[in-house]
Amino acid sequence: MKRKTVFWAGLFSVLFLLAAGLALLHGGGTRAVISVDGREYRTVDLDAVTEPYEFTVQTEWGWNTVRVEPGAIGVAAADCPNQDCVEQGSISDGLVPVVCLPHRLVIEIEG
Repeated sequence: MKRKTVFWAGLFSVLFLLAAGLALLHGGGTRAVISVDGREYRTVDLDAVTEPYEFTVQTEWGWNTVRVEPGAIGVAAADCPNQDCVEQGSISDGLVPVVCLPHRLVIEIEG
């Protein structure tokens, strides 16, 4: 019984060290990638943002005003009918992207 406990503790320790090493190799740096119709439109280094600012993404399908804050990004306003992208609010991690389907806009966070 004791042998199995030592084995599992050792295995989890090695896996933890590998994950920590990969995180260090990957480096810091959080960037947001804004894409329109599947093409990269603009990238924003969220770690370098010190003051909030906004910019407008104009497409043939409509416009979105993107708000950038230190460590976060989201759609502040849009002329789409459903406003789902605005209601989603800002994101600060890569779990769920901001999507505006009518304008084919996607904001994803990497890093």
